[in-house]
Amino acid sequence: MAAPGPVARTVVVKVGTSSITDERGYIVEAAIGKLCSEVALLRAQGRQVIIVTSGAIAAGLRVLGIHPRPSDPSVLQAVSAVGQSRLMSHYERALEASGLVGGQVLLAALDFVNRAQYLHARQTLWLLLGLGVVPIVNENDAVTDDEIRFGDNDRLAALVAHLVQADLLVLLTDAAGLLTADPRTDEDASLVEEVVEVDAVLALAGGAGSERGSGGMASKLAAAKMAAWSGVGVVIASAERPDVLLDAVAGTPGVGTFIKPRQARLPARKLWIAFALAPAGTVVVDAGAKKALTERGVSLLPAGVRDVRGDFAADEAVEVAGPDGEVFAKGLVRHSAKALAEWMGRQTSVLPPEMPAEVVHRDDLVILP
Repeated sequence: MAAPGPVARTVVVKVGTSSITDERGYIVEAAIGKLCSEVALLRAQGRQVIIVTSGAIAAGLRVLGIHPRPSDPSVLQAVSAVGQSRLMSHYERALEASGLVGGQVLLAALDFVNRAQYLHARQTLWLLLGLGVVPIVNENDAVTDDEIRFGDNDRLAALVAHLVQADLLVLLTDAAGLLTADPRTDEDASLVEEVVEVDAVLALAGGAGSERGSGGMASKLAAAKMAAWSGVGVVIASAERPDVLLDAVAGTPGVGTFIKPRQARLPARKLWIAFALAPAGTVVVDAGAKKALTERGVSLLPAGVRDVRGDFAADEAVEVAGPDGEVFAKGLVRHSAKALAEWMGRQTSVLPPEMPAEVVHRDDLVILP
């Protein structure tokens, strides 16, 4: 594993529900205490640390005596409102025991889509760090629209890592990292210590790890891919491992699975487009347009469009597919689906004066690997 230690000045640590609750959904104070004591050790090394935590819903379910976990999003939002303060009280006590102060930050997906809100969220986190506070981040579950939510805190953690320009993202879970097989069914399963390209190992990921959480290894790999595109290295490791945070930052071999970052950081705007916006439809282009987009980095023009799928409005996110139907890009479209269907395949010179020349401008286009 390549050691990220010397450059990991800012670290984002995400801990999953299954790592801080027991089988009944009760918060395990010792687990939060272990995490916060390790955060204190990183702070003593001069590093800035942000915690992204799950567990509010699990804590609320326990207080309300609800079992099993319901699937109704509105019920889960209400339960989160009950559990959030109780979860934070555990963190406050654990951080105080290590001489630290925690500060709660609730974020919503729109904080990453709207540039003004994005910059405000970044400034708030940087100010908290400057004051010596350990920010404790969670999604604003109680008021978030289900259609514009993160879906899980792994994804939120990756976006926070990009937001604060972190050097390392540590995803703590109940597994040792990414394994070659399910250890419950294969005794020869071994740890994958380093991943260069996430897509190459997606088949090794299963579903959600426990009924108390919403993530799983697939969720963590998706978040790791997002972070890697931001130029942020990722370690997936067991929350129960002694000194896991210090070993992750130091690049200790076997601490978990290290996902190497891409050399070029994806700009914030393009990261929003690639990961924070759900596609509202698909624009199918011809082979020539696909080649021009992927090799020359140009804008997509109506002449290259061959089909329009979905009912999207201007300025919404769309997927861009080649003639074989395979999606290779994502971007913000400047035409509605209705208008584009009428003018697709035509030269820019014949478009009405009020119609944008570009279907997707190159500044709003992300080529997917």
